[in-house]
Amino acid sequence: MTPQPTTDSTPDPDPAPEGGPDPAPEGGPDPERGPVSERDPASEKNPDTEKNPDTAIETVFRIESPRVIAGVARIVRDVGIAEELAQDALVAALEQWPRDGVPDNPGAWLTATAKHRAIDLVRRRERYARKLAEVGRDLEAAGPYLDQPSDPDDIDDDLLRLVFTACHPVLSAEARIALTLRLLGGLTTTEIARAFLTPEPTIAQRVVRAKRTLATKNVAFEVPYGPDREARLDSVLEVIYLIFNEGYAATAGDDLLRPALCEDALRLARVLAQLMPKEPEVHGLVALLELQESRAATRTGPAGEPVLLRDQDRRRWNRLLIARGFTALGRATAAAHGAPGPYALQAAIAACHAQAHTYEETDWPRIATLYALLAARAPSPVVELNRAVAVSMAEGPGAALEIVDGLTAEPALRDYHLLPSVRGDLLRRLGRTEEARAEFLRAAGLTRNERERELLLARAEEDDRGAGEEG
Repeated sequence: MTPQPTTDSTPDPDPAPEGGPDPAPEGGPDPERGPVSERDPASEKNPDTEKNPDTAIETVFRIESPRVIAGVARIVRDVGIAEELAQDALVAALEQWPRDGVPDNPGAWLTATAKHRAIDLVRRRERYARKLAEVGRDLEAAGPYLDQPSDPDDIDDDLLRLVFTACHPVLSAEARIALTLRLLGGLTTTEIARAFLTPEPTIAQRVVRAKRTLATKNVAFEVPYGPDREARLDSVLEVIYLIFNEGYAATAGDDLLRPALCEDALRLARVLAQLMPKEPEVHGLVALLELQESRAATRTGPAGEPVLLRDQDRRRWNRLLIARGFTALGRATAAAHGAPGPYALQAAIAACHAQAHTYEETDWPRIATLYALLAARAPSPVVELNRAVAVSMAEGPGAALEIVDGLTAEPALRDYHLLPSVRGDLLRRLGRTEEARAEFLRAAGLTRNERERELLLARAEEDDRGAGEEG
């Protein structure tokens, strides 16, 4: 598989994992402190979730489940069993927290509960007797889990082990990515299917078979070294990319953004860059994610509504992250031997936006050229759709519409809401308002994200009003 960027809801691309219309809550990441919040998101108080304890618990679990699964997998050496034990911990939380209250550190509570259940499971299996002794010594040395959260560095290591384990060569490329998105990203099969543009039953089968294969092949839970690590790198990079993409522009739900996924993906990419400093595409991916995350604070308005790239307050873009992105892009260029890879090319596109002080100053011809290079290096209909958006800004909507019309027969884009969205914008700019309105309505019917649906319906109403005025 190749990276599958997604385009903005209009030809105001905010390439990222080129993803989606551009928005973010007021008061995003502090430019002086970087993107990763030091707060425990699971401990944040929310009036809505306080009224519904079950909702609060499920929200906490969604945030913490990748870490819980990764920590338990280190004990049981089976990602399928680890996921089941994490679910057992969720059931325990649903039973106890409404009665006893949410613990001060819910993530540590879930991890401790799942690990204790893992130890009980190990005790019941004679073939894990030696491992039980090791686990017992580790637990005694670590102290009580409920009072002390795990070392953040250990959490990162466990998450990275989980990624590399799920990306073992015994699995197909599609199965590796689907399994890791399920375990690490906490995504549902529906969300993964949207990311892959693949039917849900196909994704569900991939996940089940992947877990079964890892168990039957006794795949070690580890970060490999040397050639083994390099052999799994492409899948690992794509997994991190897709997880960030889902956080950057959620495929479903009431919120456009899922910041926790972006933070997990960015953290993993940084750790991977430290592990593999000579790999240009690792640095290219880091550069892409840093630059995309720099816009997070401006991608939604006060009510969570999308804010298009042209309307964002660029003074609020995170300059620290932009600087880090350019540094990583420089490392990718220095490490490259030949033409840049897909992630470095996407990072170069994001850098064009970061360099422009205003929307009007954007170097659209260069962006269109970079997309042409990306289409040649990693061809896909989604990349071609992004190229059309850039061409519309560099050469006009007519030239872009020819490209988009050539994509309408692509099976992979049949239910892809951004295709009619982009086409609607091009038609509107050409004065074909009735056709544009129909395209925006079609796009609104295809998207599963409520924020995007609201935006697309609003665009359709604008065209409807425009047509009435012209008449």
